[in-house]
Amino acid sequence: MTQAAYRTPARPGRPDRTARQASIAACVAMAAVVLLDLVDGRLDLLYSVGFVLIVVTVPLSVDVRALFPTGVLPPALLLGSLLLVCAFEPSAIQVSGMEKDAGTVARLIAATIDHGVTLVVGQVLTMAVIGLRILGAPAR
Repeated sequence: MTQAAYRTPARPGRPDRTARQASIAACVAMAAVVLLDLVDGRLDLLYSVGFVLIVVTVPLSVDVRALFPTGVLPPALLLGSLLLVCAFEPSAIQVSGMEKDAGTVARLIAATIDHGVTLVVGQVLTMAVIGLRILGAPAR
């Protein structure tokens, strides 16, 4: 008597995360990047590179049906992290032309403008990854 071996279909070895799980993981990772970058007292290149890598990785980790929240995540993540830095470590926001006694909102606006290129690069790459995920998704 012969037995046929059951072959499993090829699929990733990991389950896809939900959008909520991926967003929480992105927030935790961004907090770690901010804390590491604040060791020298200001936000530098590590913040920008870490932000872009985080927002590009998030759409890769979720199911194709849950890609919308990952497309909205980059601006929220940037504004949220900069708001926390402005609130708890305002001296880390150093933008030329900004008053020394500027308030939290002024620092947030200045930091957002200063990191605008980072946001644009992160958002464009995130949309590109989402588009590639949709194009490469199997038909249902």
